[in-house]
Amino acid sequence: MENIQAKQCPATHWRRWNRKGWSVFASLRRCWAIGVLSVGMSILLLATQGASAQNADTAAVLKTWRIREVGITGSQTAPVRSAQSHTPLFDRKAQAPAPVQTLEAALRLAPSVDVRERGGKGAQADIFIRGGSFDQTMVLLNGIDFTDARTGHQSHALPVDLDCISSVELLDGVPGVGAYAGAVNIRTAPLRPTYLRFEGSGGQYGYAYANLSGALTSGRFSVLGAASYRRSDGYRHNTDFSNYNAFVRATCDGGRAGFFDLQAGWQDRDFGSNGFYAAYNPDQWEHTATALASLRWLKTAGRFSLGAAVSYRKNFDRYDWTRGTAMNRHNTDNAGAKAWADCDWAAGKTSLGADWAFNHIYSTNLGEKLAVPEGHYTHAKARHTGNIWLRHAKEWRHFDAAASAGVSLTPYGTSALWSLSAGWTPVEGLRVGAGVWQSMRLPTFTDLYYTSPAQINNLDLVPEHAVTYRIGADYLKHCWNISAQVYYRAGRDIIDWVWREDMGDKWHSEQSSRLDTFGAELAGGYASAEGFLRRVTLSYGYITTDRNADVIARSAMDFMRHKAALAVEVRFLRRMSLALTGSVYDRNGSYTHYPVAGDASVTEVRSYEPYFLLDGRLSWEKGICRLYVDATNITDTRYCDIGGIRLPGFWCTGGVVLTIGR
Repeated sequence: MENIQAKQCPATHWRRWNRKGWSVFASLRRCWAIGVLSVGMSILLLATQGASAQNADTAAVLKTWRIREVGITGSQTAPVRSAQSHTPLFDRKAQAPAPVQTLEAALRLAPSVDVRERGGKGAQADIFIRGGSFDQTMVLLNGIDFTDARTGHQSHALPVDLDCISSVELLDGVPGVGAYAGAVNIRTAPLRPTYLRFEGSGGQYGYAYANLSGALTSGRFSVLGAASYRRSDGYRHNTDFSNYNAFVRATCDGGRAGFFDLQAGWQDRDFGSNGFYAAYNPDQWEHTATALASLRWLKTAGRFSLGAAVSYRKNFDRYDWTRGTAMNRHNTDNAGAKAWADCDWAAGKTSLGADWAFNHIYSTNLGEKLAVPEGHYTHAKARHTGNIWLRHAKEWRHFDAAASAGVSLTPYGTSALWSLSAGWTPVEGLRVGAGVWQSMRLPTFTDLYYTSPAQINNLDLVPEHAVTYRIGADYLKHCWNISAQVYYRAGRDIIDWVWREDMGDKWHSEQSSRLDTFGAELAGGYASAEGFLRRVTLSYGYITTDRNADVIARSAMDFMRHKAALAVEVRFLRRMSLALTGSVYDRNGSYTHYPVAGDASVTEVRSYEPYFLLDGRLSWEKGICRLYVDATNITDTRYCDIGGIRLPGFWCTGGVVLTIGR
């Protein structure tokens, strides 16, 4: 692009600051001609909602400007049924200096999410969304559903490290099977179009971490790859772990053939599980292995956009009640496919789509008994589910509205799915929105079939259903932003493990109650690229739940009642930065405490106590090198997220990052 000829350029299409992602070009008062869009990884550039400069009917002759080529990377993202709104949970660019090393640590500060960990550095954790359970959360990787049908414990065990994750968002209003409480979408993207990065760190408790990642962009092709190893000797007896990750994502703009997006990954991890699933047993152990892949295709033809995707995930799990002696083994297959079509016309945008999922499990105790065992496995079960939906959206000058309707097809019959949403932008930077939607989730294989000396299964379970109402507002001006949301979810046929004396003092899987949840979230902050103070964010979340059944439930009432977090980042001495995060947690509910390890006969009931966590990172950066020191739980707070399982106290680590590229 060394020599650019004077040409006619649209004069009315580029509107200055008109709330479009590409409007910044208009503010520069130049004619910008973009010949090739090098499509890379997951910045929020929706193919089905992208802007087109081909419809301008007014032109003006502007000056000729001599510029050099500018690489622009983006992505084309498939719609997730009829999601209404996106709530940001993590942004790599904004939170890069924060003292977080794992996805779990990054999400812990978000007011919408309750991360309940059993071990340190992401060894094992569950994600709870707005008062829902880990089984009620759909988990997506770049818009592809990889939720595990056996148990939500495995759903977010994805083979991606934090350096590859560009953002995480909560999708509201995904009706149909799976996203009862919401969907968490994890987006990956390279740090730069072409680069090579190495990170190594170590610290207390024998902690070590090594990561090698990089990307290559050439013309219409881009690939991102990463591999890592993380391990620790453990912060107390039998809490050691090791974790291997490998991930690759490649995209290619094939021109007339369409846009192709391929991703694949592998994870292998094992961890000592002191008290993880039975608080009185310190000698449990678990090993999991996951392989996943997906391929997505997008094609735009005039006013029509077409898309299709296929995906597959295999998960192996071995659980030892006593380390070294296998007790339960599981082999799960989750396959999916979807297709959709969008049409932009005078009345708005109309979308028609369908998806299908197949879930299968081989197990030593989940499913129906096999006539002939398959290796270690004596049980098996399979099921098919699907969704068909129709959605229409329309935008006016200051208003937008959307509605969808469809059906979910499951082994339990046919269910209606629907959603309604509307938004209003009264002034620049302010948007007020509201929505209502229906959602559901199927019983997991664990809900249906799991039995143990302390638990009884229930084959009569049916899907959970909910209707959720949400009102929210977002305001952005200069360096300041603020958002507020309130929501109410009316849940029916809630599945939980309930204590039953009439069944031999055991936990029984059942759904005898309703669960109504009300929540409010407030977040705001300041961000600047210059000066001493670079970022300040403050957030608060509140939840209350009303259960209409007088029963002892294992987890439905252990919600995060109050959660507040403050993050501050400062830059000083040119190359030094300090980031601090302080957070307060107040959980509802109680748990059974076992004073003597290994002895289940001596117990006492304790209520969850509020606790405070303070984390910090001090870093220095010059050229390709960055050095950092992390300190988590600086105040050495003694706390737990689940059933009295003590989490790490003060933990100090340090590392180096080398990044070469452009």
